[in-house]
Amino acid sequence: MKKSSVVPAASVAVLLLAGAVGCGKGDAQSPEMSPAAAVAKAAENADAITSFRYRMSGTVPEQGKVRGEAAMSVKPLAMSMKMTVEGGTDSGEMEIRLVDKALYLGGGAEAAKEMDGKSWIKFDMSGADGGQGGDQMGAGQARKNPAADSTFLDGSKDVKKVGTETVEGVRTTHYAGTVTLADLKASLSGKDQATREKREKSIDEYDELGVDNFTMDLWIDGEQHTRQFRMRGDADKGPLDMTITFLDVNKPVTVVAPPAKDVADLEEMMKGAEG
Repeated sequence: MKKSSVVPAASVAVLLLAGAVGCGKGDAQSPEMSPAAAVAKAAENADAITSFRYRMSGTVPEQGKVRGEAAMSVKPLAMSMKMTVEGGTDSGEMEIRLVDKALYLGGGAEAAKEMDGKSWIKFDMSGADGGQGGDQMGAGQARKNPAADSTFLDGSKDVKKVGTETVEGVRTTHYAGTVTLADLKASLSGKDQATREKREKSIDEYDELGVDNFTMDLWIDGEQHTRQFRMRGDADKGPLDMTITFLDVNKPVTVVAPPAKDVADLEEMMKGAEG
């Protein structure tokens, strides 16, 4: 199989699986609540999310501009994402589905040309390490709850209120601040084990990218849920500038595996190569 945009784009998509938070319909955040308290409350609410749908756009290191929409269920774990990458060496459209402990990467007609008519690649995710080399491509990171990224501003020492703005028809209060990885790690002190583990995984991901500090904007609605956030930082291989907008939360998410006739199983492909 020739190298195509199918596999490299997977790591981009997984990276973009970040920041699932609530989407309330209330008025703007109460001005009586301090910026630090408002951000902390939104982070607390994010930890309770069980499913969500969101839109993303921005720039990812090495890949250029990206945009897409995704939906994810935390329990049971399932995810679907459609995205477009522009301006990088792996430009093109990509679809990902995570269901029944298997990760499917869809490359459409272009992938089918390279895989005897198969437009999807299947990775077994049942193993501890993601299986079949999935971790090497970033697929293993799809296991984590992406709500953790939206909580990063809770570790800021200079969070401030910017003003009130409307996001997706909902009045919100806009907060902003800077945060370092050291601040994030320190903010985990006193958190319960489940919360700490979720956030640690997300922190480690950015540590591997070489992003030491962020500028972050957070838009919180009147129910103290984050409606949108923007994260900016300089990674080892280029700038990161991503905006996540949340469309709904805690609603049913159904993900169906692609038709078997359209799927190339990586395990079978590897056995064939060995033979």
